[in-house]
This record gives sequence, structure tokens and C-alpha cells, in this order.
Amino acid sequence: MSYRSRKPLPRRAALLAAAGLLGGLLTVPTVTAAAGTPQACAAADADIYRPPDHATAAPGDVVACRRVDSLPMVVGGPPSDAWKVQYGSTDGRGRRVGVAGTVVVPKKPWTGPGQRPLVAFVPGTLGIGPQCAFSKQLAGQYQDAYEGPNIAALLNAGYAVAATDGQGYMDGQVHPYAVGAEAGHATLDMARAASRVPGSGVSPDAPVGIWGYSEGGSGSLWAAQLARSYAPELDVVGSASGGIPADLKQVAANLDGKFFAGFLMDAFIGLSVTHPDMPFDDILNDSGRKAVQDAESLCAVGTVTRFAGARVEQYTEDGLTLDQLYALRGTDGSTWSEVVDQNRLGAGVGTPGSGARYEIGFPVLQYRGLADEVIPAETGQSTRRAYCAAGITTQWTPYLGDHLTGDAQSIGDVVKWLGDRFDGTETKGNC
Repeated sequence: MSYRSRKPLPRRAALLAAAGLLGGLLTVPTVTAAAGTPQACAAADADIYRPPDHATAAPGDVVACRRVDSLPMVVGGPPSDAWKVQYGSTDGRGRRVGVAGTVVVPKKPWTGPGQRPLVAFVPGTLGIGPQCAFSKQLAGQYQDAYEGPNIAALLNAGYAVAATDGQGYMDGQVHPYAVGAEAGHATLDMARAASRVPGSGVSPDAPVGIWGYSEGGSGSLWAAQLARSYAPELDVVGSASGGIPADLKQVAANLDGKFFAGFLMDAFIGLSVTHPDMPFDDILNDSGRKAVQDAESLCAVGTVTRFAGARVEQYTEDGLTLDQLYALRGTDGSTWSEVVDQNRLGAGVGTPGSGARYEIGFPVLQYRGLADEVIPAETGQSTRRAYCAAGITTQWTPYLGDHLTGDAQSIGDVVKWLGDRFDGTETKGNC
């Protein structure tokens, strides 16, 4: 049976059309005197999430920004200044896009050596609709996220934080969940943007650490792999990644029909967003079309609840299994299997000068909960082995918790590990 390439579902088509209409009729207020140099952060909140009609901002340039009075999700953090930011980035095909995020800087002056360090933070799974954006949740507009303590710990250590929402969280968009290049670019460009926010005091020469868990673990490790080629001017000194869905096929097999099957639904939708020429909409049955609409309207908890125990066969006309889906080809001849494998972490990594596709010249921390029910143990171990075999300085740390608690258990250790990198403390890892 042959399948046509993807065309937008009615709901998504309406959203995209509305976004395009708004982009043509409404323009983001001019906040820049020159590219990437805003005069003041006085944009309306809606301006942060309105995608440009034609994105032209260079990677890391600030398009719009506004001060945030409080971050109620960041309980226990020190007095800080915060800004919502829309900034330029590029998608996996090199096309310019707009992305939103949050920059937070402690009010207390930095008293350590050199410039105040900056941590580029990548949130874990939130949901794929724009209502789930991390910047909205941090500011108290919606509450489904769980990593306020991570942000508070970084701020209490004196570090500035640049937390990306990730691509696809602006009005009328769908987040490309678990897609590597988009996540890595958004993270690195958020770090670039932090120094370009008026009044942030973040230096473009600041040492940069990267941190993320779960989907954020994937995004942070992709940022580590892409840093040298995509953002060579950033002084990245280390990257911490936990609960990493490094091999999407292994993770999918573990999720299908299980309690966290909603993550699998989000992943296929996310991949269909970045690969519109692959078969997707036309293979769905009525249940599948309803499932896509539900996934785009829910956030993390709702997604887990809605799809608990679901199997992919329920949502296609022919009851296709994962292996059968992987065999389907798009209009360019690529299979879904090949598309999924393009997002496998640990492949093609090496040290500077090795000629590897992804050269990494700084230490990497990888960790997981030993009772993780979402990410198979082999997924984490194989990524660790690949990094060690490539000669990349790698620290591996296991925790006793499951997928959710493993994140919370790691906070103190990760902040200390990043602090050691900022201090210039050498590490040999534990390969």
C-alpha cells in the first residue's frame, strides 16, 4: 500500500493559517537598534510567542524581550532578574526560525573568578503544544513542569541561566519533540542570546555549561555534539545530560503499550513536524487523528494519562506495528527507520582533530536512575560506551531512583560538577 506525504490535519492547518495571518497583519514591535541589540525589554507578553512572518534574525539575536516580575515555579531561588526572550535560531535544515526562552540572573554580584558562568538549561518533557512552553510555566502562567528546583540550585550557586523553551512552542506551532538538531540549535542559540538581553550583565565570553534531563538530556547532549561546529565562539566547559533517550527505537519499543506511551505519541508527531514528506496523516485512522489533536492540546501529565497503555497499532488504518511504520518511505525514498536513526546520540562522536562528525572538546556527565522505567538501561549504557570509546572525557553516575526521581536526586551533584568545570578543575571521568 502506498501513502501520500504529510498534509496538515484540519486543526493544525487552521492554527498555521491563523499564525500566518497574524504574522502578516501584526508585527512584533521593533525593539532593536541594530540586529541583536535591543534598546529595552518592553515587548508585550504576546509578542514573545508570536512567530515572525518571515524569520530573519541571526542565530542568538534577540527579536523581542520583556522583564518577568517573578518566577513562582523557582521556589527557594535567590532574588534575581528575569526576562522572557524571543531569539533567532535555525532548524535542522538550516532555515531561520524564532524560539522563546527565559534568561535569569541573580541580583547578587558575581564574586568568583572571571565572568559569571552561564548554564544553558534544557527542560524535560512538557508536552508539544505552545501552551506547555517552559517560559510560560516558569512565570506561573501554567503549572505542569517539575524542574524549578534545578533552576533554583543554579541561581543559588551564583550562575546565570538561559532556559530555552525549544523550537515549536510559539503560537500555532507544534514542538518537534525529541528531534536532535532542532533541540541542539535552540539550546546553543539561547546561550548566545543571554548576553544580548539589555541589562542581563551576561558576558559573551562567559564560561558555558549545558544541562538537561529526559527530553532535556537529549537536547543537552545534542547541544554538546553540535557546539563546536554550530557555535564555536561559545566557551562551553561541560555538559550534563541525564535520563537520555539516546536511541529512539529502543525507547519506542519500551514505551509502546506501556504507561508512558504518550511520550511515543509525542515523538512521532514531533518527527512528522520536521519531516513533512514522510507518511503520517494519511495513514491515521479516526482514533489516530483524534490522538494527534489530543496530544497537541495536552501537556505532560495530561499526555501520560490520556495515552497510558496505548499501542501504535490503534492509530493507523492498517494497524501498523512499529517495525511496519519504520519500513514506510517518504517522497524522497527515505524510510521512517532512517529518519529515526538520524536522531541517535553517540554516533559519529570524537575528540577535536579526530575528524569525527561531532567533535567534543569538553567533559560530559551522563547519568540515569537505575529503576528508570522510561529509558532502557542499554540505551544509556551504549551511549556511555560510545563516548568512552571515542576518547571523550565522560563521567557516568547512576542513581537509585526511577525516571522522575532520578532527576531530583541528581541536582546537587550536577551543580557541583558544573561548578568544578567553571573553576577549571580537571576531571578524567570514569570510563
